Amino acid sequence: MTAARTALVIGGGVAGSAAAVALTRAGIEVRVVEARERADRDRGSFLTLATNGIDALRAIEADGRVLEAGFPTAAMTMRSHTGKLLGTTSTGSALADGTVSQTIRRADLVRALQAEVEARGIEIRYGRRLVGLDAGPGRVRAEFDDGSVAEADLLVGADGIYSTVRRLALPASPGPVYSGLVTTGGYAPGLALGSPPGDYEMIFGKRAFFGFAVAPGDEAWWFVNLPQRREPARGELDAVGAAQWRARFAELYADDAGPALEIIAATADFAPMTPIQTVPRLRPWSSGRVIVIGDAAHAPSPTSGQGASLAIEDAVVLAMALRDGDSVEEAFAQVEAVRRPRVEAIIRMAARINNNKAPGPVGRLVRDAVLPRILGSAMAQNGANRASEHHLDWTAGLTQGSR
Repeated sequence: MTAARTALVIGGGVAGSAAAVALTRAGIEVRVVEARERADRDRGSFLTLATNGIDALRAIEADGRVLEAGFPTAAMTMRSHTGKLLGTTSTGSALADGTVSQTIRRADLVRALQAEVEARGIEIRYGRRLVGLDAGPGRVRAEFDDGSVAEADLLVGADGIYSTVRRLALPASPGPVYSGLVTTGGYAPGLALGSPPGDYEMIFGKRAFFGFAVAPGDEAWWFVNLPQRREPARGELDAVGAAQWRARFAELYADDAGPALEIIAATADFAPMTPIQTVPRLRPWSSGRVIVIGDAAHAPSPTSGQGASLAIEDAVVLAMALRDGDSVEEAFAQVEAVRRPRVEAIIRMAARINNNKAPGPVGRLVRDAVLPRILGSAMAQNGANRASEHHLDWTAGLTQGSR
């Protein structure tokens, strides 16, 4: 028995595609509506899919295409701006078959998940933006910018950190919170960095943070986190040209050991600079027959390495709750009760790490002295593993199948 027969998913990205697959597996008929056109891609954006995210995909038999699109990154090496080794930390526990966390372009992850959606005969409509919601006692009616409408027993908002569903269904909810950092990244081909594929380095620079992973084929995938205390105004970062950013990078990383400047110089083009924002605490996640999941409900900073994985977990838990529940509202309440403590703990952890990315001179000395001991402690490694060891068992009830 399921709590609903039909569902409308707004957003065809990571959370939305995973939700479509999971809900279909639970016996619910699903339609997906995505605001972007099919050809749109996130230029320069990549992420690490932790093993708990892979495990959640396996719960709904949807991990195969994703694993083919990424490459393994089992650990991260941390260094100071002088090149001093601060420590090495796991990106998470390996699964039983040895699978470790995967680094993947966001566009490739979305493409792989959308292929899973289509392989199950689920309709995705592209290029339609939600403009109105009417959630009655038994149905939800959605209106789109092309004049079309759609109805279903429930609606899932999987439309990201700037969620339209959240704004319409939960109008009193707070908006995203600025982290104090801006970011960009890109891909530098043909570099001989002397590191094997899968090597992942994080450099706590003197003035800014730099991270890179070595992908197969001697390509460096990189990102920067630049401190900026004042939140940028809309369009402010877009007004700065690539040449100006390159000049600023040269200044910020001039005193740092490591390959940051070499990697950036070898990159023909990089992603637009954007502010890092989070949704740290949203109450509630649902209203009647409408619920938000993934970044629409709880967006950690990229520092967590868990944003995509948590979104996939949400999708599977939602489907399990609706599969086993007596009503949509009760299922939604159970999802929030099960998920909130976990996601908010990870968001707090990521915020603490962000504070170490741009400290002052005294804070930098303290961090570089203390961090090696922290990273070398059993407590730190256990904490990293604990986030990734979360397991979902599709065949069990929700309270027994989530640990």
